[in-house]
Amino acid sequence: MHVDVVGNGPPLVLLHGWAMHGGVFAPLVARLRAVRTLHVVDLPGHGHSVGCEVPLALEPCTEAVARAVPEGAPWCGWSLGGLVALHAAATRPDAVPALAMLCASPRFVRGDDWKYGVSAEIFRDFAAGLRSDYRGTLDRFVALEAFGSEHARDEIRALRDELFARCEPAAAVLADGLELLESADLRHVLPGLRAPSLWLAGRRDRLVDPRAMREAAVLAGGAFEVVEHAGHAPFLTHADAVAARLLAFLDDPA
Repeated sequence: MHVDVVGNGPPLVLLHGWAMHGGVFAPLVARLRAVRTLHVVDLPGHGHSVGCEVPLALEPCTEAVARAVPEGAPWCGWSLGGLVALHAAATRPDAVPALAMLCASPRFVRGDDWKYGVSAEIFRDFAAGLRSDYRGTLDRFVALEAFGSEHARDEIRALRDELFARCEPAAAVLADGLELLESADLRHVLPGLRAPSLWLAGRRDRLVDPRAMREAAVLAGGAFEVVEHAGHAPFLTHADAVAARLLAFLDDPA
């Protein structure tokens, strides 16, 4: 598994979202590298980890990341990466002392007892699209991620630029990721979570409803904050605000 190590200071692990790679965090890395040593992961099948044979499933993926980053480093996960980070904090409490969830939810799809998720059909449609129109499907997902953002055009451009900057993820890996987004439900781990947590939402995020993150933060006993005017990737459009909130949390996570 590929991990870029950048910066100086205490460690922080960064985990990207579906179909992306660690390079997408460049604006955030630029603002944190002077005070944090960043361990920027390419998840299995993504970026420079395209040849990694670890399944894109919670436990194998978490174990592989845990072996590749320093024990005792806080984990920050964006979108799908948040599921991995949350699973790590729940199953390895001595190794993950603090957790930051960036536009990420313990459950992405809505249900009878979880009204703030998206329809499961969204992920199924993207999975079907991968088989018939691979690049078009990824382009549609990027548009969904940016939808609602005050700077949607800039966000779409940045995400598109990063999409194939390191590799072209295999359709099978992307399908596994969509299955994970559709099926994962980690709400049950929240009440027992030992790590202090920050749940940082984009006010205009149309993929992860800020209200879902607020509810998750309550269940976890964590802090909930919102980046105003931001969509699903606030570290691209509001990097200063995201960096400031992350550092404030990491300096005093309790």
